[in-house]
Amino acid sequence: MASKMGRYAFSGATHLAEGWTLERLTPPSRLFGANGIRTGADGRIYVAQVSGSQISAIDVSSGEIETISPKGGAIVAPDDLAFDAQGNIFATEITEGRVSVLTPNGQSWVLRGDLPCANPITFHQGRLFVGECRPDGRIMELDLNGGAPRVIVENVPLPNAMEVGPDGMLYFPVMGTNEIWRVNPAGGAPEVVARDLGVPDAVKFDAEGFIVSTQVASGQVLRIDPRTGERSVLATIAPGLDNLTFVGNRLFVSSISGQINEILTDGKIKSLVPDGLNWPLGLAMGADGVLFVADGGFTYTLRPGSGLQPLGMLFSPGFPGYTRGVVAAGPGEYVVTTANGQVSRWAPDKQEHQVLADGFDQLYGIALAPGGAVVVAEKGGGRVLSVQSGKVETLANDLNQPSGVAFSGSTCLVAEEGAGRVVKIVRGGVETVLGGLHKPQGILARGDLLFVVDVGTKELIQYNMASKTRHTIASQLPVGAPPGVIPKVLGAIGVLSGPMGPFAGIAEGPGGALYISADAEGSVLELRPDTFTH
Repeated sequence: MASKMGRYAFSGATHLAEGWTLERLTPPSRLFGANGIRTGADGRIYVAQVSGSQISAIDVSSGEIETISPKGGAIVAPDDLAFDAQGNIFATEITEGRVSVLTPNGQSWVLRGDLPCANPITFHQGRLFVGECRPDGRIMELDLNGGAPRVIVENVPLPNAMEVGPDGMLYFPVMGTNEIWRVNPAGGAPEVVARDLGVPDAVKFDAEGFIVSTQVASGQVLRIDPRTGERSVLATIAPGLDNLTFVGNRLFVSSISGQINEILTDGKIKSLVPDGLNWPLGLAMGADGVLFVADGGFTYTLRPGSGLQPLGMLFSPGFPGYTRGVVAAGPGEYVVTTANGQVSRWAPDKQEHQVLADGFDQLYGIALAPGGAVVVAEKGGGRVLSVQSGKVETLANDLNQPSGVAFSGSTCLVAEEGAGRVVKIVRGGVETVLGGLHKPQGILARGDLLFVVDVGTKELIQYNMASKTRHTIASQLPVGAPPGVIPKVLGAIGVLSGPMGPFAGIAEGPGGALYISADAEGSVLELRPDTFTH
């Protein structure tokens, strides 16, 4: 299953109706993000990808990528990896709270399934150490035969990727205190090795016995003397660094967003895997003609011809949280839905957000009503809600997985993903506007025209609500899961995110252009009509 692409290659090109053209505004992403990385005995880099539930191996010479554990497979949301001497992969599955084993011939089983936010993992002399990335996390040694774990230290505030040092001590970053700690694997009190960093999230050791640590908030790669705590900056890449590995003496660093870079001896950076998108999710066009792209833990702006520009991420000041749905709400302001169940108004330039409503079950699409109310789809609760002036009103309930929302005049339209239809909210309930769909997600209304992204059929559908005529604008779109693949549901990641799910959003731009989140391949598409009249 080797591929220079690595993520998802379609067997055929997207088919367009006459009079439409398609352009990829961003190139397809090669990975579903890049989290824990380890060097295998074959010299390749193995990459855990939480959002894609995938493990891949990368040849550092050719850049060729092979899928080792695919999306829809037994391993769910892998966050970190370790190898034993037999070449078995031990993977922490952060949303599942478990550690699973994947053999070289593809067999797998769960070693331990009761470790909330299981994340850091490392082998040392045949012993397996695992940690929980949560505010009261534990560092443990696991019994390879499935017996009860031995707790080494507990109440650690967000420990992450760890390693045993040359001195036999277990070193681990503590994100909650912005420090690196070490502890004797036999037990005892931990001690602080370095503090006041850039929020360290991984610790490995170079050939000279120095700590090398990625900093998720500052984007720096630090080299730290474990004896004195003195540090130097090897490179500065960008916020969102996740992990690192050595291939011989060559240093490679992963970023949550999906890029993997080699750090050269002079501090320069050489790309192995270019940056990309984990999904993407919701889209919104601002009055300034700049497209907002929600990508969960990252958000971007996108101007034609200039590529993605970071706007905020999980560890930047004032970020509202894992962002899914978005609507522009004035100059430099957006209203977003987050995986933490919140509706928030966010001003990125001011680095602040205001929670408008909280406590919901899997919020997805969002729209502004003509009167200014914020209307959101609560997929988990089967409801459509209106939020205004601190009051929350239920507009519709008992829906089957409501996903996208849009307004046509004063009429609220809802994509009912589980029922395969788009409905309008009327007094006393809902009425079907367009049925016969498979999995509608993003929807957009422009006058009498309704545009629907159906990820089940991989189509963009135009429906005239006045004449009741239906027209397929594009088919074989790179949205949704690959054919034959049933993705596993991604649960919550402790305090960082609630359940994570795909959402192929749609937005309108100047000249009748339509923008689509091509979440299967990790790109943003622009579809443009040859002629456009308002």
